[in-house]
Amino acid sequence: MAFSIKVINTGIRALCLSEASGIYRVNVGVSCRSFWTEHAKLKSIVDRIWKDELPKPGNGKAYRRIVHYPEKYTVKPLNVTNLGGRDPVTGRVIVKGIGGGIKHKFHWVHFKREGPKEGPPIEERVIQIMDDGCRTGKIALVARGDELKYYIATENMKAGDIIKTSGYIPRIAVRPNEGDAYPLGALPMGIHVHCVQQYPGLDGHLVLAAGTRATLLRRIGNKVVVQLPSKHELLLHQECMAVVGRVSNVMHSRTPIGSPQRLRELGYRPRSGLWQRKSGRHGRKIKPLPPIRDTDNPRPPAPEPLILTLPDSKIYSKT
Repeated sequence: MAFSIKVINTGIRALCLSEASGIYRVNVGVSCRSFWTEHAKLKSIVDRIWKDELPKPGNGKAYRRIVHYPEKYTVKPLNVTNLGGRDPVTGRVIVKGIGGGIKHKFHWVHFKREGPKEGPPIEERVIQIMDDGCRTGKIALVARGDELKYYIATENMKAGDIIKTSGYIPRIAVRPNEGDAYPLGALPMGIHVHCVQQYPGLDGHLVLAAGTRATLLRRIGNKVVVQLPSKHELLLHQECMAVVGRVSNVMHSRTPIGSPQRLRELGYRPRSGLWQRKSGRHGRKIKPLPPIRDTDNPRPPAPEPLILTLPDSKIYSKT
């Protein structure tokens, strides 16, 4: 009987059933995680036990909620479907630390601040500052004419403020107020910004968490070096828009949870307790920061995975 085996290192040995009544034991020296065979009965057992097709969180997928967006932008709170860390297609658990929590409506925040390239800037009035259960920072309801939008609120923003949005880059840097949106090339160096665009014309998706801020360090040609809250530095085009100021709810990261029940209300399931954070007695490893990353230069592709195979005649021994 012909067998085909693919061995991947994890920690388990397996028993393979043959067409006859005998039992063939896998003894490959290394532990195997998954294996495939042409035997129909064994293949059904393997398909039932192993979960090799489980997706992984990341790339924009958190497996926390699905937001039901309408076709047109609206300030009406949107309905959501809480996933609880499960794959919406198969229903299998992907992220074990997510589950439960208080149900919240989702407010559609407008992350793309666009202003005129010439002439006076656009002015909008802040109507209300409110909390959003689906994000850490507060949001601001702004109005211009008969149009309403949600923006990420800054630290000192309050109702009645007038915020400006302009896409013009003057010869001399402007003197903006908190909440104004300008291109990086129009702002003075050393100022704090948030909701930064990585590429001109896209939504601002850098520095959005509560209490975070980025700093403009220096200019290099028609680009600006931006230091993120993680101290990493990015080289962005001067036409990328950014909002002046620090994100609201500054005390979020320093506010204690208080009780395990409060953590469940936030949507986090209890952990096993096996992992403990190391204290100062273990020391720390100081690593140098990576060099400045230019967003215009793409990263090199990841190497292809190496698949190892073993010959059938050497790994089976009849017992």
